[in-house]
Amino acid sequence: MTHDHPFTTVVPIRYRDLDPLGHVNHAVHVSYLEVARVEYFEQIVGVDLTSVESAIASVDVSYHHPITPGGELVVEMRITEIGTTSLTTEAELRVDGECAASATVVMVNYDRDQGQAQPIPDAWRTAIEAFEMIE
Repeated sequence: MTHDHPFTTVVPIRYRDLDPLGHVNHAVHVSYLEVARVEYFEQIVGVDLTSVESAIASVDVSYHHPITPGGELVVEMRITEIGTTSLTTEAELRVDGECAASATVVMVNYDRDQGQAQPIPDAWRTAIEAFEMIE
């Protein structure tokens, strides 16, 4: 992954995120990705993710070095693919500019009543494509 993610957000490192070794527990990285995804949808797509049904189909995180308190944690994210019913995101968790972890997440737009995936709304697609310059 390269350092070319157009969406960035600062995420605070909380005391509760730390494990006994004094660094952010590996499972918390996924929470940081969620914070970025929620903010991306609010700011770029104009959608509150808590008001729509979606499911995470996969999360793949590569850990490069521990995240410890004291630096500024920034999550950089972009949507790299828009499928019929899913979105693929790539993200980097950076502390003071250095990549601590990289991740790919696939999110599926889901219809709970039907019990199946549903198409990505055209309004989402339009907003994301315009921001990401996806063709």
